[in-house]
Amino acid sequence: MTSFDEQTIVHAFSDDALGEHDAVGLAAAIRRGEVSAAEAARDAAERVRTVDARLGAVQAHVDGPVPAAATGGAFAGVPTFVKDNTDYLGLPTGHGSAAFRPGAARRHAPFTRQFLSSGVTVLGKTRLPEFGFSPTTEYEAAEPVRNPWHTGYSAGGSSGGSAALVAAGAVPIAHANDGGGSIRIPAACCGLVGLKPTRGRVVANAQSRQLPLDLVCDGIVSRSVRDAAAFLAAAETYRRSPGLPPLGLVEGPSGQRLRIGFLLDSPNGVRSDPATRAAVTRTVTALERLGHSVEPVELAIDPSFTDDFLAYWGMLSFLVGVTGRTLGSDFDRRRMDGLSRGLREEYVRNWRRTPGVLRRLKRTREAYAASFRGLDLLLSPVLAHTTPPIGHLSPTVPYPTLIERILAYVAFTPVDNVVGTPSISVPSAGAAEGGLPIGVMFSGRPGGERNLLEVAFQLEADHPFRRIQDL
Repeated sequence: MTSFDEQTIVHAFSDDALGEHDAVGLAAAIRRGEVSAAEAARDAAERVRTVDARLGAVQAHVDGPVPAAATGGAFAGVPTFVKDNTDYLGLPTGHGSAAFRPGAARRHAPFTRQFLSSGVTVLGKTRLPEFGFSPTTEYEAAEPVRNPWHTGYSAGGSSGGSAALVAAGAVPIAHANDGGGSIRIPAACCGLVGLKPTRGRVVANAQSRQLPLDLVCDGIVSRSVRDAAAFLAAAETYRRSPGLPPLGLVEGPSGQRLRIGFLLDSPNGVRSDPATRAAVTRTVTALERLGHSVEPVELAIDPSFTDDFLAYWGMLSFLVGVTGRTLGSDFDRRRMDGLSRGLREEYVRNWRRTPGVLRRLKRTREAYAASFRGLDLLLSPVLAHTTPPIGHLSPTVPYPTLIERILAYVAFTPVDNVVGTPSISVPSAGAAEGGLPIGVMFSGRPGGERNLLEVAFQLEADHPFRRIQDL
C-alpha cells in the first residue's frame, strides 16, 4: 500500500480547548468546566482558518460575535457548521450554485431549529455541489472541496464541506443531509460515521417534503458512533417522530445476535472494485467473530431502478430550473453547471415517463421489504469503488461520460432514500491505495436505527476507527 505523503494530509488536531474530543466528549468537558463554550468556539474558528485554505470547505462564516451557546442539550457549546442548502438566519443559502446570488435567510429552517435545540454553536455554513446533485463537491469555475486524508482526492458529496471539516478535526460534528447518499458518501470518503435516519425520524426537509417522493433526510457526520447516537436522541427530545418507535439514547452494543445479509455488488449489476469488496469481506469476518449470523443475499429490486432514479434526479434539476427565481431574482438556469444541465435536458427529452417512474420507485419498498425477510440488517459497500481523484467527477466532464462515471460509483446508497429506510456508513478496518478510507454500509428496517447504531458501536470497539492525526 502506498504510504501517506505528509504534504497531502490536512488536519487541525492540537492541544487546545477542542483537543481530540468528539462532540459528546467536548460537551462533557464544557459541562465540567474544564473548558468554556467560548474557548471551544474560538479554537474551532482558529482550526477552521488553519485547514480551510487547503480544503475549501467553508461557504460562509457567521459575522460578528458567535451567538452565545445554549446552556442545555446534548451538544451544549459544541461548535459546528450548517450545510449551505439549509437556511440559517442572517446567512445566505447558495445551494452550491453560481446560477444566482442569494440573499440572507430571514429565518432558520425547521431542521436548523431542531439542530440548535441540541445546544450547538453554529460558526458558519459548508460548501456542497450545485443543489446537492453530485457525489463530489466540485465546481466548474471554483476550487473543489478537498479530502483531508489526501488533498488530491474528492471529499465526496453532497455534504463534502461538512465531512472535510469534521475529518480534519476543525469541528467535532457538522450538519449533512442525504437525498441519494449525501451523508453516507462523504462519510465513506473521509473516514467518518454518517447515518441517514428513517424518513420522518427528524423534521421534514424543507425542500424535499413538497415533492412527489421525499428522498431527503437531515443528520450529521461525526468521528464517533456515540455522536451519531447522541444526535438522534437530541432530535427526538425536540420532536418525537410520529409513526416510528421511540429510539432514546443508544449507548453501546446490545450483545444481541443479529441476522445480517451482505452483498458485494449492486443489485443492478455494478461490480465493486477489489479494495471495496475486501472491506466488506473483512467486515463479514469481524461480524461472524463477534457472534452474528452473516450470509450472502440478493436485493431483488426492479431492473429499471437506476434509470428511474436518474429520471427522478433529472426531474429535480428541471424543477430547479423552473422555480429558480424563488431563490434569487437574478437566477439564470443557463448558469447551472454541466451536471445540472445534462440532467435537466435528459428529463425534458423523456418527461412522459414520469408517472411510470414514480409508480415503480414507490413500489421499491415492497421488493426491499421482501429481501429483508429473516434479516435484521443488510451489509454492503457504500460506493462501488474507492474515492476518486479530484476531476474524475467534475461537472466540467462531458455529461455522457460524467453520468456514466457517477452511475458506476453511486450504486448502493439511493435505495434507502427511495424506500425511506435508515442506513449508516462506518469506516472499515482497511484502507484504499494511498491510505484513503473506505466505508461499509449497514441498512435496516424502517425505524431500525437502534440495530444500526448497536452494530456500529460493536465494530468501533472491536477495531477502533483510524485517526488522521496518527498518520
